[in-house]
Amino acid sequence: MTLRAFIDDVGSPDRTIAVVNDDATGPLTEMLAETFAEQPITVEPGETIPPDSDLDPRIRAPLERDGDTAVLLEEGRPIAASPMAALYDAILAINSDLFVTGARGVAEIDLPAVLATLDETRLRLRGYPLSHKEKLLLILVSRYIEQRAWATGSGTLHSAFQRLSRIGDEIGTRDVYADLAATDVDTHVYGVDDGTTVDLDVTEHTGSDEEYRDGWFVVYEPDDGAGLDGSDDDGGSNTGPAALVCLETEPRVWDGFWTYDPDRVAAIADYIRRAL
Repeated sequence: MTLRAFIDDVGSPDRTIAVVNDDATGPLTEMLAETFAEQPITVEPGETIPPDSDLDPRIRAPLERDGDTAVLLEEGRPIAASPMAALYDAILAINSDLFVTGARGVAEIDLPAVLATLDETRLRLRGYPLSHKEKLLLILVSRYIEQRAWATGSGTLHSAFQRLSRIGDEIGTRDVYADLAATDVDTHVYGVDDGTTVDLDVTEHTGSDEEYRDGWFVVYEPDDGAGLDGSDDDGGSNTGPAALVCLETEPRVWDGFWTYDPDRVAAIADYIRRAL
């Protein structure tokens, strides 16, 4: 296996984000549609979800309580819901500077359920200036997986930065990994050695091949018996295994996915340990 093989093994489920109780020209709906315009995920404004006594309470509650709501459908079946206001705060109203500068710390990461449940979907996301929002989703998921490790305080984390200097250059990133270093998480960082010393209690892995140069991954394995349920369809705190795996296929264009599947996470982590 390679990182590319893990990515190629992931498909694109039939998923739609339906915006309920919002008119078709609502500004938040337009921003959400723009964020996913190039993805295998359709944003449908002005939708309604028929009353259903079997509807999961985690989906029914925001529909009844929060007004404008985004509902993630898989093959037409509702599987997650988030208030549009939560999506606005998490991704639509911000840019990557919030994470780079440390204005939003690891304890403050919130991944709404509609975004959290896009796992096992292969995405092709662009960074600035090609897109203002697409890459931000990858940053948010990365921070969310780091938050899992930090909140649990144990287990193993593997994180790739392309260039190790990024850890020191980005205040927010250094703060996160300083917080992780203060726990019992066994943290491993990967990247091209560009002459920078990472002055944190982490294990450095350097190389110059494609997976070091182009890889972006954040892979968390809890200790045996801790957080065995990797699923996270409620957008809340979870301590289970999780992995984000991406490759930069051309400048500022990323191909990848994330997963909570324990077997897939274990396979990715095993490959990283053996190959990198």
